[in-house]
This record gives sequence, C-alpha cells and structure tokens, in this order.
Amino acid sequence: MPAHRAFSGEVDTGSPQKMRQTQKAPSVDWDALSLRIVFGTLTIVAMVFLVAPTLIVLLTSLTASESLRFPPPGLSFRWYYALIDADQMQRAAWNSLVIAFWTTLISVVLGTGASLAIARSHARWLRAADLLFMSPLLLPALAFGFAALVYINRLGFSPNIPFLVLGHVVVCVPFILRTTVAALTQLDPALLDASQSLGASPWMTFRRVTLPLIAPGLGSGAFLAFMASFDNVPVSLFLADERTEVLPIHLWQQIDTNLDVRTAAASGLIIVFTLVLMIVTERMAGLTRQMR
Repeated sequence: MPAHRAFSGEVDTGSPQKMRQTQKAPSVDWDALSLRIVFGTLTIVAMVFLVAPTLIVLLTSLTASESLRFPPPGLSFRWYYALIDADQMQRAAWNSLVIAFWTTLISVVLGTGASLAIARSHARWLRAADLLFMSPLLLPALAFGFAALVYINRLGFSPNIPFLVLGHVVVCVPFILRTTVAALTQLDPALLDASQSLGASPWMTFRRVTLPLIAPGLGSGAFLAFMASFDNVPVSLFLADERTEVLPIHLWQQIDTNLDVRTAAASGLIIVFTLVLMIVTERMAGLTRQMR
C-alpha cells in the first residue's frame, strides 16, 4: 500500500492551476493575421483594377466585329494582321521606341553618376539634391509638362525631339537613381578598398568591381525608365512637335475619334511586349529582388 501511494505521487500531474495552464489555447498572432488580411485585400484590389482591365483589353483585341465590343461576339486575329498596314501607327511606335531608347541611355548615365555621389557622401547638399532628383515623381505630370513648355518658349525655343527626350529624362532619372542607390548601399566598401590597394585606378575599380555589382539595380532602373518613357503621355503631349507623333498619344486620339479596333490590338502587343521585357529583366537583373 505505501508503495502504491508512492507510485501515485510520482504520476501526480500537479495542482488544478497548472493543469489549466497546460490546457490553455494558443494565443492568436494578431500581427500575422492583420498582415494576411491587408495583403489579401491589396491582392484582390490589384486583381480587380489591374489584371481585370488588362484581360478585357486582350479579349477585346481579339474581337471579330468591326467595332470595339465586350464581350466579343467572336475571336479572331484580324486586327493584329491589320496592324501590318497601319503605317501611321507604326511610325508613332517607332518614334516612341527611339525616344525611350535615348531617354533610358541618358538617364542611366546621369542616374549612375548621381547615385555614386549620393551613396558615397553624407553632405547635406547632396541629400538635398537627392530630394530634387526625386521631385518629378511628386509633381503632377501634366503640371510638369505644361511648365516645361512655358519654360522652353520663354527661352525662345519650340517643342522638338531633343526637348522631348530631355523632358522624359527628368521624369525617368528618379527610377535609375532609386534602384542604383539601393544597390550601392549593399556594396561592401572593403571591396573598393582592396581594389585600390592593389593599384587599380578609380575608373578600373568602377568598371571591374562597382559596375558588375550594381548591374542588377541599374538594369531594373533602366527597365522602369524605358517603360515610363515609352508610355508617357503628359510630357509628350506638351513637348512633342507637330511632326512627331508618339504611340500613346496616337492611340488616345484614335480612341477619342473613331474607336478603331486596331488600338486594342496595339494595346495587346504593348502588354505582351511589357510582360516579355519584364521577364527578361527579372531573369537577368532580378527586378523583384531590387525592389525589396
């Protein structure tokens, strides 16, 4: 009997208070739950207002009817074939590509130099310059385009291609600047010191060490700048001359006047081109990693 009591004492689970503590339900992680709710809501909003209109445009571009209609009565690629004979639209698309190319090239050169100066210095005036470079993203694009038109007219010039490219550069440099500065902040300064201690010149250090390491950020910014220039309407509306027509304004005018179905087909090609370019940039530069 004593042995039985001793054995019973060993398996005693403790007081009722301890039993209630062990049986207490796990607490809810409200931070994680709220994060899921917020991201779930944003995903739904993005699907409704971004993905759904894109799908509607793609389906409308495949319509077999003579006018824009959704849902389409039938599916056909006839309007994509019709783009082959759309000479005016092709010239507008070529102008947009040329302007976007030069805008991206100049933005990369200027944005890289500004990024190196801002990332390596703690001077207050450079921080103020950083805010100045980012200001085009804060100003309304229409206001900037109108102000640029008034400014060049006051200087005695008229809208032309160089001024249009310059206006696009002002708008697109912040994309290069932000992604390149983010890449430079992750660069180990010891690598630059080691290169210089081995006798490399500043230019060789930049070309052999700095540039390869910041190339993903630079490529991501170049992609964003190219698309921002190619799809820009407000600046192009004010700074393009009467002989130069860019694709976004041409599509806008076509939709406003006669609802040409070829505009939907051209928009479908732009969507596919953007997706392909984004996939290539992601594989080569890691766009999503640079935007974190």
